[in-house]
Amino acid sequence: MRNLITILVCCACVSTAHAQFGPPPLSEIGKKIQAAVDSDIRTAEEKERDANRMPRQTLEFFGLREDMRVVELIPSGGWYTKIIAPVVAEQGKLYLAVGTRRIGAVLEAHEELSKAEVLESDAKLTPTDVMGLFELNEFSLGIDDADLVLTFRNLHNFTPESRAHMNEAVFAALKPGGLYGVIDHTRRHNEPGTQENWRRMDPVLAILEIQAAGFELVDFIDLHYRPDDELRYEVGRKTVTGNTDRFTLLFRKPE
Repeated sequence: MRNLITILVCCACVSTAHAQFGPPPLSEIGKKIQAAVDSDIRTAEEKERDANRMPRQTLEFFGLREDMRVVELIPSGGWYTKIIAPVVAEQGKLYLAVGTRRIGAVLEAHEELSKAEVLESDAKLTPTDVMGLFELNEFSLGIDDADLVLTFRNLHNFTPESRAHMNEAVFAALKPGGLYGVIDHTRRHNEPGTQENWRRMDPVLAILEIQAAGFELVDFIDLHYRPDDELRYEVGRKTVTGNTDRFTLLFRKPE
């Protein structure tokens, strides 16, 4: 009975402390990222995805700092660009590379993004006969002193050889000790490709491929783990869209 009372008292103390103090305060970089997340340059539709994508927590995990030289690969319409660019605008630099056809107009439309730069690269995306799958030639990003390279839900869009070319280009673009962060929709390990899983990526395969380029895996996080995604259906289906399980991995180029 005495032990039960002790446990109940401890639980009450923890609950009281949590109610009184709340979650821990944000770090300085966390505040800057959150300010960018809350910025008016982001549309209501973009902000609707914040609860699922959790951009502040994601970028904190990847180690984003204000003074970093960051490369975002395949920025598409700039969902993450609009968050990263303001954070590094004063002390660092954001570069956009590969598949940048749409991003130029986004940068021109917002003064807050004016310091971001599209890298001139010899990378060429070539469609294959499989919908959504591209080939990517050997290429260079043209820099060798990046602190952080990021790509969000893009690995699945490339053939294995093309992913190797991308990982090798990232390795060359990073300075020693630089970081490489990747996110993608999760596919079951060793599952053959189908019409349902073509926009998913085997995380074990991703790790092996990135390590083959010379990287070391330094961390992972379950921030985007979704237990009710059965990993069975195409990520655009109504039953899973906006709630897919995603792996989030961080690699480092050895010193």
